[in-house]
Amino acid sequence: MTPSPDPQEALRSLFTRQPCWMIAPLASQLDYSIPSVRRFLAQVGYFSSFTHNGRWYTLSSIPRFDTRGLWFHEDIGFSRAGSLTNTLVALASASADGMSAEQIGEKLRCRCHSVLVQLCRQGRLQRHKAGRCHLYLAADAQAAQSQLRHLQPDLPAEIAVFVFAAFIRNPQASWKQLAKSVSQTTGLRIDSGQIQALFHRHGLKKTT
Repeated sequence: MTPSPDPQEALRSLFTRQPCWMIAPLASQLDYSIPSVRRFLAQVGYFSSFTHNGRWYTLSSIPRFDTRGLWFHEDIGFSRAGSLTNTLVALASASADGMSAEQIGEKLRCRCHSVLVQLCRQGRLQRHKAGRCHLYLAADAQAAQSQLRHLQPDLPAEIAVFVFAAFIRNPQASWKQLAKSVSQTTGLRIDSGQIQALFHRHGLKKTT
């Protein structure tokens, strides 16, 4: 009697034929139910795509991830971080100075603006207005401040004096209100991110 083939070995064999499969064709080829195939994938180790609503699968041994933890097979994207939301958080948080939705979309080869906004509402990312676009930053306050320091030029000492004076006069003012006040006083364009970076650099905290 010929022994039944090991389903895990049969699974690996199918992935040598093509590196990415959807679950239904995979189950059909293996002649097992979809729940069983999901179990085999979990036993072998796999990634699901962050594109195509996670419908594509590849074995964990197949991807050759780039420095950002991304790998593409044609138009199918996989990430070390896993899902699209986790990938967005990982990319924005790891960036030295934050990333715009356009920059992230270019890296991921998909539109993701609405998901980024949702992640900000959930507190998994922060958003900072820079010129005409928004930059997405790490949720962690210290990491986000580090990103802002890379983004924003340091304020000269003489401008910092005006910032601290405005803060002493109105300690409850928001970053944006402080920036507006100093801009009106000095006639210079001051960004709220520069003021946040100034406070962080001097180890100062304020209630926003």
